[in-house]
Amino acid sequence: MKNKIIIIGSGFSSLAASCYLAKAGYSVTILEKNEMVGGRARVFEKDGFKFDMGPSWYWMPDVFESFFADFEHKVSDYYDLSKLSPAYQVYFNTSDSIKISDNLNDIKKTFDEIEPGSSKYLQDFIDSAKFNYEVAIKDLVYQPGVSIAELITPVTIKRVNQFFTSIRKKVRKKIKNQKLIQILEFPVLFLGAKPSNTPSFYNFMNYADFGLGTWHPKGGMHEVIKAMTNLATSLGVEIRKNSNVSKIVVEDGKTIGVQVDNLLLKADVVLSGADYNHTETLLDKPYRQYSEKYWDKKVLAPSSLLFYVGFDKKIKEVCHHTLFFDSDFDKHAVEIYDKPSWPEKPLFYANFPSLTDPSFAPENKEAGFFLIPIAPGIEDTPEIREKYFNHIMDRFEKLTNQSVKEHILFKKSYCIKEFKEDYNSYKGNAYGLANTLTQTAFLRPKLKSKKVSNLFFTGQLTVPGPGVPPALISGKIVSSLIQKHYPLVDHLKQ
Repeated sequence: MKNKIIIIGSGFSSLAASCYLAKAGYSVTILEKNEMVGGRARVFEKDGFKFDMGPSWYWMPDVFESFFADFEHKVSDYYDLSKLSPAYQVYFNTSDSIKISDNLNDIKKTFDEIEPGSSKYLQDFIDSAKFNYEVAIKDLVYQPGVSIAELITPVTIKRVNQFFTSIRKKVRKKIKNQKLIQILEFPVLFLGAKPSNTPSFYNFMNYADFGLGTWHPKGGMHEVIKAMTNLATSLGVEIRKNSNVSKIVVEDGKTIGVQVDNLLLKADVVLSGADYNHTETLLDKPYRQYSEKYWDKKVLAPSSLLFYVGFDKKIKEVCHHTLFFDSDFDKHAVEIYDKPSWPEKPLFYANFPSLTDPSFAPENKEAGFFLIPIAPGIEDTPEIREKYFNHIMDRFEKLTNQSVKEHILFKKSYCIKEFKEDYNSYKGNAYGLANTLTQTAFLRPKLKSKKVSNLFFTGQLTVPGPGVPPALISGKIVSSLIQKHYPLVDHLKQ
């Protein structure tokens, strides 16, 4: 009889872990509370329109290739991938935007046109970012976050100053043009923290941007979920949808399984890819590692106000990914991190996948996905949502010089309330725990419970951090940890 593992949740990290554990010979069952597999990477469809509800950027393609290669497959075995050119567009004012090319040489030309001579510094910056990327991806991010020793290597000792200076200082040391500064500071937003609070070592995200490029899986990000689901089931993983775990049952410091619909499903190991804070509420208090006070003090990545919009015409003057930086970034950041409140004039992001991929909208129509980063835990009402939708639509029309409001067929909003209801997300956060210096690696919530010997965690609130590629890595790390502590031979000897 195989060791039985139950995994709570079916996001990227859970699916990744399920594949590694099933390949190693464990009997794996995933329990998903919603009707659709994928966690935040679900799909909303209406009237021939399709929207990725969560992740929409495909960066770090090498991490996806590495994942599938671990199972003797390639990305191309499951979905078609194309590199976006331009990668994205950034608006700063009316008809004032910069398109970021799909290659560094052209990006350097763009920088020199805006700030003569800046391309030399950009090249040095990206060379450093590439080095950090290789250090991070080949070594550091695959560590289980057990101790500080994981971060101490001959390479990191030489570059230790990068952990104590910020991305902001690094970028602004040589670049003076505000537009270029914002473009270089933008990628760390994927780590869920302000550039001023993010160690400069994390400039490896700039290499992910300018060096590796921005990609699109045909059919959208949910196609990656489908691919991982197909791989998991081919390895023998059982996936049960509409299965909401109400309790993790513990006896003598060891979980014996989980409760679903008043039934006990037994397991030798329980792994949760659900929200970490929520998972601990499924335990009796003596078995919880972190108090509410602990979580309340953590720096969370932002939540989001999202709009999924169907237009009855094609939208002009935008790219697949379009960022609107026509407002004060620092002020918006204060309203997210320092004084949580609804922003006065937020930055926002728009995604028009139907420009690249016709499967997202009917012919001559457009699918638009709009995102406003907001502080987690703030008030969320229909009136507030409507106010901000009108606000960004007015700005969108002005900045891109076109009329769109009267061409809206429908819109669906999604915010803090749904993040809590659908994902049990702590304070309705969208991206997990910010990667600040004091919340990096071994300083993040642990993959292995300190109080329940056979309970483990994975995903954006633990190691290595927020984002889709880190989620894949988190699944791999925790599966190795489980195999180390609960090898198959232990069960066979019983």
